[in-house]
Amino acid sequence: MRRLAAAGLGVLIAGGGLLVSPAPAAQSRAATIQQEAVAGTNHERTTRSRAALKASSCLQRFAAQQAARMAASRTMYHQPLDPILARCQLRMVGENVAYGQTSGKQVVRDWMNSPGHRANILERRYRLIGLAARQASDGTWYYSQVFGTPR
Repeated sequence: MRRLAAAGLGVLIAGGGLLVSPAPAAQSRAATIQQEAVAGTNHERTTRSRAALKASSCLQRFAAQQAARMAASRTMYHQPLDPILARCQLRMVGENVAYGQTSGKQVVRDWMNSPGHRANILERRYRLIGLAARQASDGTWYYSQVFGTPR
C-alpha cells in the first residue's frame, strides 16, 4: 500500500515519535532513494520552466527527522511547519510526505499524480529542498520532502 499527504504554508499537524538510526544497508538505500527523488523532483520542475531546487542542510535535517519519526511510529503525518520557517529563515515552506513506495522515482511519480503534491513540487516560489527516506522495522519506506523559499 502506498500513501501520500501534502502540506503547505500554515498547515500544522503535530506528531511525535522516537528517532532511530538506520542500519548501514538501509542508510545506503536511503541515500540512493533520496538522490533519485531529488533528481526526479528537479526534472519535473525544469521540464516545466521552474528553477531546479537547491539542497538545504537546514531543510534536510527537518526532512530526516520527520521521515525517521514516521518510520519509528509507522504512521504518516506532517510535522509543524512554523519551526521550519523560523529556524531555516524562510518566508514560505511546504511538505510532502508518503509511505510505501520503494524507489525515489516511484514516490515522485505518485506525488506528481496527486494535485496537492504536484502543486508543492511545481510551486514557482520554492528554491530549496530537503528530502529524506527512512525504512521502518517492517520494511516500509517513509518519505518527507520539505520545500522552502528564503527570506
